[in-house]
Amino acid sequence: MSQSVFDQIRSLLDHAAVPYDCRAHAPVYTSQEAADVRGVALAQGAKSLVLHVDQSRYLLAVLSAAKQADFEKLRAHLGAKKVALATPEEVQAQTGCTIGSVPPFGSMLGMPMVVDPSLAAQQMIAFNPGSHVHSILMPYTAYAELVQPELVAFARP
Repeated sequence: MSQSVFDQIRSLLDHAAVPYDCRAHAPVYTSQEAADVRGVALAQGAKSLVLHVDQSRYLLAVLSAAKQADFEKLRAHLGAKKVALATPEEVQAQTGCTIGSVPPFGSMLGMPMVVDPSLAAQQMIAFNPGSHVHSILMPYTAYAELVQPELVAFARP
């Protein structure tokens, strides 16, 4: 049996020797619930959206949980005709995760990724690592060093 996404994330972080804190908690399904249980500001949450681009490819778009994605900005940046949220079934098939637990690691999930500067502005970030009952908190600088994200401004307040 293959490693779970949660175990893959932990292995990746351990192997890279980056500082992080993994916390177990009650199940969370919204960004606000996650921020509350983590005891961090909503803005520190890394919200990972799986997007369907032109009905032919997928993209992981990551932004601060305090923001919303502007699909028109992403569409223009990508030179695409259409950008939309993937369905729950597509998210599961593409990532092995349910909505709300997708981690901000596009390369590990086999898809390109963009990160909005709203997340890069945070000293510490927090995210669900493929699990609704765990959170990982780590410095944004360590995350950025690990994933080398393409920064694209696509958030709106």
